[in-house]
Amino acid sequence: MGTAGYTQNNRLAYYYTLPAFFVMSLVVVYPFIYNVIISFSNMNLTHFRDWELVGLRSYWQVLTDDTMHLKLFGIPVPDFWYFFFKTVLWTALNIFFHVTIGVFLALILNKDLKGKTFFRTLLILPWAVPQYITALTWRGMFTSNYGAISLLFEKLFGAQLPWLTTEWGAFSACLITNIWLGFPFMMIIALGGLQSIPDDLYEAAEIDGASWFHKLKNITIPLLKPVMIPAITLGVIWTFNNFNVVWLVSNGGEPSDTTHILVSWVYKSGFTYIRMGYAAAFSMIIFAILIIFSWNFIKRTKATEAVY
Repeated sequence: MGTAGYTQNNRLAYYYTLPAFFVMSLVVVYPFIYNVIISFSNMNLTHFRDWELVGLRSYWQVLTDDTMHLKLFGIPVPDFWYFFFKTVLWTALNIFFHVTIGVFLALILNKDLKGKTFFRTLLILPWAVPQYITALTWRGMFTSNYGAISLLFEKLFGAQLPWLTTEWGAFSACLITNIWLGFPFMMIIALGGLQSIPDDLYEAAEIDGASWFHKLKNITIPLLKPVMIPAITLGVIWTFNNFNVVWLVSNGGEPSDTTHILVSWVYKSGFTYIRMGYAAAFSMIIFAILIIFSWNFIKRTKATEAVY
């Protein structure tokens, strides 16, 4: 009787999940499988309806195509490797500043300060505001002649910086915008981790005469690690795939498609230049890169192991 009831409840739970499974299949599973198929095809503007499977040709084209004639440190490189370098640099700089600023602010907010709730609410606002609104606002502030940041630099240094009209100027504008958007998430995660550390450990360390730095090194950082490593992993994936900021701030990769990261170049290749097979193969390579990174990063940092 008990076993039969248990089995019946299990079946009922599966029935309840069927609608969610059906929707997920439509919006995730089917598009993924379709993307895998067309990544082995020649689908493009001239073969949009009559495309056919061509094996690994699109993958090879992704790794060797140099139609943009881009140069990295003065050396001509295929488009993929140029945008891959830009994406790695973009991700590394963003995560460094997200974590550094987030943990620093969390350490301050974890102390007994007046108005702590107000400052906590104020600092989380960049993350709470819709991303596209923030990106467009920052783009306006970087605009020459009337943008707030451009005018400020002109008053301070007597000249305007070419924020949106040069390759690295536009890249820097995107970077600053995304740092502003990303640090509150790391701050909240770090603050939650700090509040879970027992005060007894710090009191014992003070009795032993430990300095602030030694408490940070031997107590705070090791006990924050299990909380921060999964957050950093998610942050890397989100930043690596952050299409909105790059696309909106740089106005679609301008100037001359040099401000793209991998994911924004995939979008432009697929939906502007109608190179569907190429874009699908490109996206599968990005997917493989993120899977390999996430697996190795979590394994090497031992983030899933318990802390004693």
